[in-house]
Amino acid sequence: MIKWKSLIISIIIPLALGFLGSLIGNVQNGFMDVYKPSFTPPMIVFPIAWTILYILMGISSYLIYESDSKEKGKALLIYGIQLILNSLWTFFFFNLKWFLFSFILVIIILILVIIMTYKFYNINKVAAYLQIPYILWLVFASILSFNVYLLN
Repeated sequence: MIKWKSLIISIIIPLALGFLGSLIGNVQNGFMDVYKPSFTPPMIVFPIAWTILYILMGISSYLIYESDSKEKGKALLIYGIQLILNSLWTFFFFNLKWFLFSFILVIIILILVIIMTYKFYNINKVAAYLQIPYILWLVFASILSFNVYLLN
């Protein structure tokens, strides 16, 4: 049985942090005046992709939160840490233009998400599988970040 209130809150949390990150990161203006690699997607792709990823994260965290596992606290702690770092990444990348730092940070986030996914897998396999698009996007974001660093 779905606990709708918990599910909605679980989805709103990453969406809200993502939205907050885009506000403090000044994303619209922060990417216009930097050199970007040729494989950079059009700007419209980013909010669509991140919205989908945040919804998947929310559903995944809901499945972990509602589980009976004794390990869910540790798994959700890693989830929370990576979510906060993810939100802060936009500030460092777009506002401060600390491209090397941002690249290192996205690698740290990727490592945390892989660890989190492993922990999720031990609790709820579906919750872990829902993280696969996020992991793939973070790999792409890492490559993109590194190339922005090299070009700027």
